Amino acid sequence: MLRIKKLDIFILRQFSLLFAGTFFISLFVLMMQFLWRFVDELIGKGLTLDVMGEFFWYMALMFVPQALPLALLLSALITFGNLGESSELTAIKAAGISLMQTFRSLIAFSVVTTIVSFVFQNNIAPMANQKIAQLLISVKQKSPELEIPEGIFYNGIPNCNLYVQKKDMKTGRLYGIMIYRMTGSYEDQAIILADSGMLQSTAEKKHLLLTLWSGEWFENMQTQSFGDAASIPYRRETFTAKRIVLDFDGDFNLTDAANLSNNAKGKSLADLRRGIDSLSLHYDSVGADYMDYARMAYYRQDSITPALRRRVAAEERRQVMNIDTLYSRLPEEARRSVVNVALATVQSARRDLEFKQMITSDGDWLIRVHKLESIKKFSLALSCLIFFFIGAPLGTIIRKGGLGIPIIVSVLVYIVFYILDNTGYKMARGGMWTIRFGMGLAPAVLIPTAIFFTYKASNDSMVFNMDLWRELAMRAFGLRIKRHVYPKEVIIDEPRYREDTAELARISKDILNYSRQHRLRTAPNVINVFFRYAPDHDIERISERLEAVIDDLSNTRDRQIIVELNNYPYLAVKAHTRPFERKWLNIAAGVFLPTGVFFYIRMWRFRLRLLKDLRDIRQTNANLMSRIDKMK
Repeated sequence: MLRIKKLDIFILRQFSLLFAGTFFISLFVLMMQFLWRFVDELIGKGLTLDVMGEFFWYMALMFVPQALPLALLLSALITFGNLGESSELTAIKAAGISLMQTFRSLIAFSVVTTIVSFVFQNNIAPMANQKIAQLLISVKQKSPELEIPEGIFYNGIPNCNLYVQKKDMKTGRLYGIMIYRMTGSYEDQAIILADSGMLQSTAEKKHLLLTLWSGEWFENMQTQSFGDAASIPYRRETFTAKRIVLDFDGDFNLTDAANLSNNAKGKSLADLRRGIDSLSLHYDSVGADYMDYARMAYYRQDSITPALRRRVAAEERRQVMNIDTLYSRLPEEARRSVVNVALATVQSARRDLEFKQMITSDGDWLIRVHKLESIKKFSLALSCLIFFFIGAPLGTIIRKGGLGIPIIVSVLVYIVFYILDNTGYKMARGGMWTIRFGMGLAPAVLIPTAIFFTYKASNDSMVFNMDLWRELAMRAFGLRIKRHVYPKEVIIDEPRYREDTAELARISKDILNYSRQHRLRTAPNVINVFFRYAPDHDIERISERLEAVIDDLSNTRDRQIIVELNNYPYLAVKAHTRPFERKWLNIAAGVFLPTGVFFYIRMWRFRLRLLKDLRDIRQTNANLMSRIDKMK
């Protein structure tokens, strides 16, 4: 039976208050980041307070699932950082309560938050995303004078296509204007060219006033449906300045939501699955039709009987037909005609295939987006639990409360998550990565990180001990660790110079015999290294005896002996024999060829280094024995 203890209530109370505050802060930051992207489209549109309130409300609902993991991360860091800084965490551990027992109430809270995040994404966030998209499109259509692009035709004004070569954002003036006015009546069928102009809304927001300077007006005098087009009369007018009133409803009106039916972010999980099924069925049928047409038009294989096929083969053996020869016998005009027909056929087929590829690629893109959004609902909800198991252990390791270090750490973790998640999403959406790999990139990096920090925090291991990491890196890459022997200010036991000298002589003799027997210059045996490992006890004993002599001689008062002792290298007594301590790891390294080659070369390097170290030890032994003899 689950019992709620006072410790659980105490930690949960501290965590919940911080979670509420960090949640709203995270939500505000995400909303401001989103608002910054569309601030140019919202300013100057004359939007009412109710429209702006609706926009901010749906924007807040849309970012709730993204704010939850960030709030969990930051609040967990601050909570356990405060407990560690005030030594409360030490008292909890001293009472015999493990770290996982301390996390118990917050793990339950994180699980509930994960479920709430998924439900929110599935039921509320799609509606909010749909409303936001609808509002943004409606805002863009409210004041077209601010939305006219450069270099392309703009059709946001009814019955008009407007082209602007250049636009001055400060003054609002337009340059290089071309207007096509097309309605059912002949009076408005016109082409207008102008050097510059300005588009403004009228006071009642029901019309647009277009002021043009230095241009020409071409206008048809009858409809194009009657008579010969070559004989249609038209009117041409050259003007210095001209004003045109265009019908346009400038009031804010929501666009039809039916135009956003392919918006995958605005669908629930059930809608996404139905969308994937319908899109797959539709584009599979389209692809099947295209394939049938291609087989008939480009890859046609006439159905002939086996007897006829054998007859054709016999005719080919008797008379070889050369296409180049037949082509060279044609007249010049016929050859030119054949080339033109072939070129036209190929170009037509190419355009047809490119058009069909464009249609099917759009379908593939829509299907991928729907699959990505369905997976993202689970991955984003799971990130709440992952972020807790990153933030809580880090808080116990860092043991710094407040807002300084926790904010820095949480921002760094969230940036890593954001980069991995967005990179995977965009690469999978573009078809460059598979969907599973793209959406699994962030969890594949963060889950091992959470496990690592949780393990380190549970065992009170030093994660940010730079000396430890430096030593591990040096051992991994085979770098030297220099020996440091310092003179002692107080010496209790004097060195036994006679015994040490005799021991050094024996060590030098054993080193010479060892070098002759093991032939360290040659490459190691692959079978013995990876599959039949035998420990090198001889070098282990030499190393132990040498360290004992160095420890005894470190009690000397002679400065030269201290200098010579620092010339002794640390012997790597195992690296030249096998890659790992465990047998199954050695076998795995040997079976996997790239890894095996790396470790094989590494061991050969360590054998050569051991040979050099043994020579240096013999030379240092000789120097020490000579110095000790002079002291007598």
